Amino acid sequence: MVETLFQDIFRVVGLDPDGKKFDKVTRIEAKSEQFDMYMQLDVNTDIYPLHEGDKFMMVLASTLNLDGTPDTGYFTPGGRKSLADKFEYVMNGKLYRISEEGSGANLKADIYVSFGGLLMMLKGDPSIAAKFELDQRLFILMRKV
Repeated sequence: MVETLFQDIFRVVGLDPDGKKFDKVTRIEAKSEQFDMYMQLDVNTDIYPLHEGDKFMMVLASTLNLDGTPDTGYFTPGGRKSLADKFEYVMNGKLYRISEEGSGANLKADIYVSFGGLLMMLKGDPSIAAKFELDQRLFILMRKV
């Protein structure tokens, strides 16, 4: 069984906070329901449109293989089932920075991932950041709920 590194339901609370930069990409701002996380994520809204108020499930996983075996990094065609079959939008990327800010009860961890130039920043509980490693390959999987 696939072990996911993070999973929560998010609600889109804002679009393009710094203004529209690209025609087919929108930077969404979203808040999670269960873990009180804040996320900024660049999404190709030409193929996966998101609007303010939309809710979606977001999962971060290190492999798409249902048996949990590590991903080889190569596409292997051939009807094999994967975690991606259960989602509408999937990207592959690399975690390039983990940082912490604040202190005591106000301590927050930031996780930064690049999905081929589409960026994600996930901010919240530092215990969640403990599951991640620098330069780790990750898959982000999304489906509207």
